[in-house]
Amino acid sequence: MRALDRDTIVSILLLLFCGFLIWSGTLIRDPQFGELSPAAWPQGVSYVLTAFCLIYFFQNVMRARSSKASGPVDPESENPVGLKAWLIHFANPIACFALYFLFLITLPFFGTLIGGSLLVFALLSLLGGIAPRQLFVHALIAVISVGAMWTIFTFGLRVLLPRGEIMPGI
Repeated sequence: MRALDRDTIVSILLLLFCGFLIWSGTLIRDPQFGELSPAAWPQGVSYVLTAFCLIYFFQNVMRARSSKASGPVDPESENPVGLKAWLIHFANPIACFALYFLFLITLPFFGTLIGGSLLVFALLSLLGGIAPRQLFVHALIAVISVGAMWTIFTFGLRVLLPRGEIMPGI
């Protein structure tokens, strides 16, 4: 019997956590108002998260089978050594979290629509490049995607989103 690798163990733990989330969703009281149940959103998110965790699990199992046939791989060869190497290796995720933190800090000023568009534009530009044509495409994607989500949540779902000080009516 072969030992489980780290990713397979993490995927199993995530699946157990998803099972707990699904079970917790069944405990949410339904007031029977004739509208959408309060448990609908948590259960829906739990099922989607479970599907992603299952995909992660099966990818790890298939990768382990294929790597068993090709021979052992040294997992330490791709790990950065030292703080500087670690910062360079994880520069993109660190920058993405910093941009998201900046979005949260400026949310009361910009609001969801403008702040979300700026966040998506900045993330796309950071990860996808900053050539003039790319900047136009990034701006278009940011405005359309955030505008569509804002419209769905504001008018379709009647969710009150932060409005911001720049344009208090939006």
